[in-house]
Amino acid sequence: MKVVLTTLNAKYIHTCLAIRYLKSYCEHEFDIELTEYTIKDPVMNIVSDLYQRQADVIGFSCYIWNIEETIKVISMLRKVQPDVKIVLGGPEVSYDTKEWMERLSDADFIVMGEGEETFFHLLQQIRDEQKYHFVFGAAYRNAAGEVLINPGRPKLELNDIPSPYRFQEDLSDLGKRVVYFETSRGCPFSCQFCLSSIEVGVRYFDIERTKADILYLIEHGAKLIKFVDRTFNIKRDYAMEIFQFLIDNHQGCVFQFEITADIMRPEVLDFLAEHAPPGIFRFEIGVQSTNDHTNELVKRRQNFSKLTRTVTKVKESGKIDQHLDLIAGLPDEDYHTFRKTFNDVFALEPEELQLGFLKMLRGTGLRLDAEKYGYVYMDHAPYEMLSNKVMPFSDVVRLKRLEDVLEKYWNSHRMDFTMMHLMQREFDSPFDFFQAFGDYWESKGWQKIGHQLEDLFVRLEGFLTHHGVKRIDVALGLMKLDYFMNHKYKPRKIWWQMELDKQEASTILREAAAHPERISEAFAKLGLSEKELHKHAVVERLPFQASDYLGKEKTVLHAAEESSTIAIVVYQQREDEKPLLFLIPEGSMKLQAI
Repeated sequence: MKVVLTTLNAKYIHTCLAIRYLKSYCEHEFDIELTEYTIKDPVMNIVSDLYQRQADVIGFSCYIWNIEETIKVISMLRKVQPDVKIVLGGPEVSYDTKEWMERLSDADFIVMGEGEETFFHLLQQIRDEQKYHFVFGAAYRNAAGEVLINPGRPKLELNDIPSPYRFQEDLSDLGKRVVYFETSRGCPFSCQFCLSSIEVGVRYFDIERTKADILYLIEHGAKLIKFVDRTFNIKRDYAMEIFQFLIDNHQGCVFQFEITADIMRPEVLDFLAEHAPPGIFRFEIGVQSTNDHTNELVKRRQNFSKLTRTVTKVKESGKIDQHLDLIAGLPDEDYHTFRKTFNDVFALEPEELQLGFLKMLRGTGLRLDAEKYGYVYMDHAPYEMLSNKVMPFSDVVRLKRLEDVLEKYWNSHRMDFTMMHLMQREFDSPFDFFQAFGDYWESKGWQKIGHQLEDLFVRLEGFLTHHGVKRIDVALGLMKLDYFMNHKYKPRKIWWQMELDKQEASTILREAAAHPERISEAFAKLGLSEKELHKHAVVERLPFQASDYLGKEKTVLHAAEESSTIAIVVYQQREDEKPLLFLIPEGSMKLQAI
């Protein structure tokens, strides 16, 4: 009996850990093949590929991001391969299972919850006696077509599951795709919007096995490993031992964790600040809301003061990028209180701030309480909220506009100098800047058309001019810096009229080549001739006085009315090297290197 396990990932670089677990658990007895697609692949292409594999059983891993596309696939697959057994599993179909079985007549079985043992037992019954009522944790149809749902199955002993990370067919793509890794299952918290709150307790894989699997992946070329543990740092000693192991063995691999920041102990932060190599760790922190009343309603325990301490200390170390999450639309958080949440979290200056909208996930307490809070939400996945008692759809639409420009202008890091200046000096708050810009973006119809890098700068200039900022010249000067610093090679196309003419620029470069030591030691070490500077550098006048050092804070500037700075941006030879920025107070040859 041939079995194919598959899923539709959101992107090609993603991988599905679930189907690898199923294969590892069942392959000693069954011929199991893995294949993955994306939600952007044409349905005909997916079905054609599956058909050619001529499987007896095909299992689909189902999530909110792929369920609607998966339904189209199994519907067509049933028409061309009527005798194949179709099995669905995953979080999306593990709840309201009877409803799914009745809606999806093309599916023969649904595996609910933790699936390894259930799927193995189901395959045995498909092959042998077809006594499906014995398969705990499964739903099926009897001979009369009635939907029957068996009792659930006890939780597995995790160390009984063979490793899902050592398949030969994965090795050639390890460096090109995201590797998802699990050291534990379960979550100690009870957040009512999250599926993880349903499983009580946390179970761990043996730590020596975990280390061996991680090392195997690193040695075979993995470049990015994302830990899927819901709260990686809940067990301090376990987390510390893994952190130390990764520091000792990373070989350039990057590791991303979901952490709960307000329980991170000071000694852990001190350890990471002292010992973690820069860039190998990334932290994802779900803040969701800073509104205490809202957090109480969704049974979310959070100490924002301690969270702030953690995020600030990690940021000060300069070693770990942080991705902070917010959820708009939680109970009793209206547009104005969400503005405070946004500004509270933005003040921490995370490398990424993701604004998501509440999903009314099947099985969660909040979905069961939807009527209590007046939720209106999408009928189909991803079940995103459309409105509730305190946040009408009009406010949701406005926040969607804010989210759009937040992604384009903050999370993309295309304009770090400009963004910090605008939010510190030109707008009342970060929320007000992104909201006003988002509204303007919508009014221009730009959400309907694509954009290139230059378009983002031109559109921001248009917005700032329309808005009437106090110092448009300073904002444009910082935009020029950001534009230059966003290229690995000297840009050919400039979106503004240069302040310096060719003769002025040539004079500056000639003096810089003749007396590099007057500029800075770093500039002199480059050893560039005048010809090389003309080839690899750009020069522009900026309408502000730069301070002695333009560092992590991005905009330590003095925008005096009658001061200006000459910027020299030197593009290096290697693709992985960022351009070098030198700022010269006009009339001086003393520069500061960034």
